[in-house]
Amino acid sequence: MIALILGILFIAFTVFSVLPSMPLAWGPQVIEFLKGCAPVFSAFIGLIAILIGFADIKDKSEAKKEEQEAAKN
Repeated sequence: MIALILGILFIAFTVFSVLPSMPLAWGPQVIEFLKGCAPVFSAFIGLIAILIGFADIKDKSEAKKEEQEAAKN
């Protein structure tokens, strides 16, 4: 319940701070941050995808070895 309330409060603050008609009017700064953050975020997601792919290949090869050992016994 607390997480839901905090989530609603954070979203309300975000809307309040980004709208141009509000006192903070951080909209342009948020856009600049997102433009600068996008390449770094993209590289991070790509790295995670590569690591997951390697782990998947490793798991499949180990499963194949276990199946071969089980077939021998």
